[in-house]
Amino acid sequence: MPRRWVAAVASLSALVALACESGSGSGGGDDGTPRPPRDTPRPGTPVAMAALGDSISTGFGTCLVLASCERNSWSTGDGRRVESHYRRLLDRDPAIRGRAYNHAKAGARASALPDQATRAVRDKADYVTVLIGANDACRADIDQMTPVKTFRQQVDRALRTLREGRPKARVLVVSIPDLYRLWEVGHTDKDAVRAWQRGVCPALLANPTSTAAADRERRRTFQQRIDDYNDQLVAACRAYGSRCRHDRGAAHRVRFTLDDVNTIDHFHPNNAGQERLAKVTWSAAGFAD
Repeated sequence: MPRRWVAAVASLSALVALACESGSGSGGGDDGTPRPPRDTPRPGTPVAMAALGDSISTGFGTCLVLASCERNSWSTGDGRRVESHYRRLLDRDPAIRGRAYNHAKAGARASALPDQATRAVRDKADYVTVLIGANDACRADIDQMTPVKTFRQQVDRALRTLREGRPKARVLVVSIPDLYRLWEVGHTDKDAVRAWQRGVCPALLANPTSTAAADRERRRTFQQRIDDYNDQLVAACRAYGSRCRHDRGAAHRVRFTLDDVNTIDHFHPNNAGQERLAKVTWSAAGFAD
């Protein structure tokens, strides 16, 4: 081949290679403006998140046994059965991949939140979900429920840790689900009643079929305590400032059925329940705006 043809082919190859680079995801758009690298987070999208709370956020009971199963968590789960907040954020930007930390613990009450918040700060989380309060009410009896004032103090302490340690992080405070509704839909189901008699949330679910005045009053007191806790969660988030969002009662308003709880304890959300929780709280997080 003549030397001048060799030179021409080489020049053409270089131009083709340059054109391919310009058309890639790290090059420019149709209008010539530069595109961000693929792993650059979209504005406002977190690159690390953490879940604080109790067994609901650990996916407890969603893997056929009564144990935490974090892959099905409505918040940080990475499994395929629940479109969690983490998976939704991952769809928005891959920079968060592998950086969803679950510090929620089965049985945790609000007193455990400050330590969990400290762990989230260490993770450098810039999005934190908080769902707490069910275990503060689900005690052996009404008298053992966490006082409302104490509950608020413990929540405030945890939020203060987040605000001081990660002042730019976005915090989502989720309302406590309507546990009284669980009694409403389950107290006539023999399988649910049998499961609850093993000691599931006694302050609400003891003697579930009883119509005695004392039992009716106990359930009403329990229901009011959940409402009081939810009021304090709203107030605590408001006091935190603009970086805190509340779900505006979305989780509490879910009209769930027994199809949304597992068939072992008939109390904790199954995968369908976790999916519903993820869906109704996602818009409150603000990323869908």
